[in-house]
Amino acid sequence: MPHAKELDPTKSPIAFFGYELRRYRQEAGLTQGKLAKRTGFALGTISMAETGRRRPTDDFVRRCDKALGVEGALIRIKEMMDNVAAQLPAWFRPWAEIEQAAESLRTWQPLLVPGLLQTADYARSIFNGGPRASVESVERHVAARLDRQLILEREDPPMLWVVLDEGILNRLIGTKTIMAGQLDHLLEMAERPYVTIQILPFGACSTTGLLGGFVIAQTKGAANTAYMESAGHGQVTDRPGEIADITIRYEVIRAEALPQRASLEPITEMRERWIGN
Repeated sequence: MPHAKELDPTKSPIAFFGYELRRYRQEAGLTQGKLAKRTGFALGTISMAETGRRRPTDDFVRRCDKALGVEGALIRIKEMMDNVAAQLPAWFRPWAEIEQAAESLRTWQPLLVPGLLQTADYARSIFNGGPRASVESVERHVAARLDRQLILEREDPPMLWVVLDEGILNRLIGTKTIMAGQLDHLLEMAERPYVTIQILPFGACSTTGLLGGFVIAQTKGAANTAYMESAGHGQVTDRPGEIADITIRYEVIRAEALPQRASLEPITEMRERWIGN
């Protein structure tokens, strides 16, 4: 479990809430176990909230605020968190909650680098291309996307398996400099022991994933859940039949992809091309 100093409160509203909850608890002279008893929540729930691993519910915040006697301080932080979450599309918010709690995420992406691995500039270029995009709305969306990525900075991040179509490396998003930076970021993330990035090469001639991207989330004690992308919105499902079908599709695609070590070669080559062009 991370110590308080290991949780950077400036990283995100969720991290700030966890930092402040721990601080108020310690100032009250309570252990996590004692706070759990006072609030009626499980010890694990207190721990995950303090380490930024789970977004707290309104009920959780109200009970902690009352138990710690902080006169609405935690409630106000929760309101700030909700304002940030409001920048996510309504249809995406349920998935954002699942993503936070997941122990592993497996994704296939045919068109774009997945949000969890996007640089700020790459994400900004995507949002700038949207209809009626304004500077303010774009920056809010970028901030929300970077907030999601903090799950990869935790002490116990989820395992992340990513299969990307080779076309993503060649597709200009923003500028050549932005693309070079994005591919640099992929190479850096691939060095982490819990991140695997594989490339599905053009030569595989695979058609299994052409209908769209998806993500499969696995959480201990819960059924697997999947998020399926489509134009302008997405769909979340935990229906066993649909999950089984998506899982088979993922495995078929992954079987045609290059191993991670071999996948780093086309990423590196395209990075050099973007720099040289």
